[in-house]
Amino acid sequence: AIAVINGGSTTPNIKGTIKFYQKQNCALVVADVWWLPHTETGFFGFHIHEGSDCHGIDFSNSKSHYNPYDRPHPEHAGDLPPLMLCKNRAYLSVLTDRFNVSDIIGRTVIFHNMPDDFTLQPSGNSGEKIACGVIKKVM
Repeated sequence: AIAVINGGSTTPNIKGTIKFYQKQNCALVVADVWWLPHTETGFFGFHIHEGSDCHGIDFSNSKSHYNPYDRPHPEHAGDLPPLMLCKNRAYLSVLTDRFNVSDIIGRTVIFHNMPDDFTLQPSGNSGEKIACGVIKKVM
C-alpha cells in the first residue's frame, strides 16, 4: 500500500510517500518525506488516523488516531515513531505488529508540527496537522 503525502495550507511544499509492506505478522512502514519546515526540535509527529480523506480545515476529515482496540495513547494501533528532520527531509523505516496492511487501506497518514510526547491523551501533544495522505492499495 502507499500514501502520497501533501502539505496543508501553512506547509504547502511538503511532499512524500509512505509505503506499507506486509511481512508475515508485521507491517513494514517506510516514510520518505521532503520539504519539512525547520522547527525547534526537528521532530514531527507521525500517525495513522481513522479518517478516509484529507479534506477539511487543517485535515479535519482525517479524524483521530487509528485505534480499533480502544487503547490509551501511545498504544493506539496508529501511533508511530516521530520523523526526524535532516536538511528538509525525513526518512524512517519501522516494523510494527499493531496492524496488518489490509486493516489500514483507506485510512489517512498525518504528520504533525511537533513530536509526539507519548504521554498526553489523546494524541501526545503533537500539535497541528501539517501534511496528509490517504493509504491506497497498490495493484
